[in-house]
Amino acid sequence: MNNTTLMKAYMAALANALIIGFSFIFVKIALQNASPTDILAHRFTVSLIAAVLMLLVGRNRMSIPWSSILRILPLALFYPAFFFGFQTFGLVYASSSEAGIITAMIPILTMILASMLLGERTSLLQKLFMLLSVGGVVFIFVMNGTQTHSVNAAGMILILLSALSMATYTVLARKWMKSLKLSDVTFVTISIGFIVFNAMSLAGHAAEGTVASYFKPFTEISFVTAILYLAVLSSVCTSLLTNYAISRIEASKMSVFNQLSTVVSIGSGAVILNETLVYYHFIGTVMILAGVIGVCLPRGVLTRKKRDLSSEELKEDAR
Repeated sequence: MNNTTLMKAYMAALANALIIGFSFIFVKIALQNASPTDILAHRFTVSLIAAVLMLLVGRNRMSIPWSSILRILPLALFYPAFFFGFQTFGLVYASSSEAGIITAMIPILTMILASMLLGERTSLLQKLFMLLSVGGVVFIFVMNGTQTHSVNAAGMILILLSALSMATYTVLARKWMKSLKLSDVTFVTISIGFIVFNAMSLAGHAAEGTVASYFKPFTEISFVTAILYLAVLSSVCTSLLTNYAISRIEASKMSVFNQLSTVVSIGSGAVILNETLVYYHFIGTVMILAGVIGVCLPRGVLTRKKRDLSSEELKEDAR
């Protein structure tokens, strides 16, 4: 892989992290008018509409063979279905801080699965940098405060399954994306999200007798704006960016890039929502950034530096 292609993959991963980082603001806005399940349902409904419109205006007519659909289906089940499904129900029992800490472990889970299933190898230094990045996220959530005395086992297990689903998706996508079209994967995964989350939302409304209020949130302009961002940018675009990056860089590197979304969400929250930043936000941010940079360094960089230093020392001794 040439440097230009690698740089494009890193830029795609960075853009993905930026979009996801800002998405937390729009989730907060949407939550003022709808439940988490309804937000997911409306998000993937609008995402599917956007994907269909993109296909209609595109030059090439999409025709997905059944063989490709069957290969994409496991990807779509792990993300978005399992990932968001387990996360949504897990947050009913676990706090957002506890969920954040467990979700921060996704790069480690990805690294383990990538080593087992893909044979990816990371140096000791890269592993340490990954732990540094994860530690930065955990540090921020811990300093924000968690009620460890009220930990609910069911919530923690569901959030862990959510994290494991995302790690599995990243590894499987890395393995299969080279033989699949980005547009095909994006369309099928969004379609699965549309089916799963609309079924969950409508079932909940039917049980409560509130089906008539299903589209009520769309009467609020703030909700419409939030859903458009979450559906078009944070679902369709991030799906394309993620799948493009995964097809060209290691699963472990792609996973650790997602930690940057924490940095973006903190910064955007401070600038847009006037949320307070304190010292541990800056410490955690430095840890995350240093970890991401370290993981992305070529494995032989420090080894070559050591060899160069040794060579210089030998020359000095010879003189």
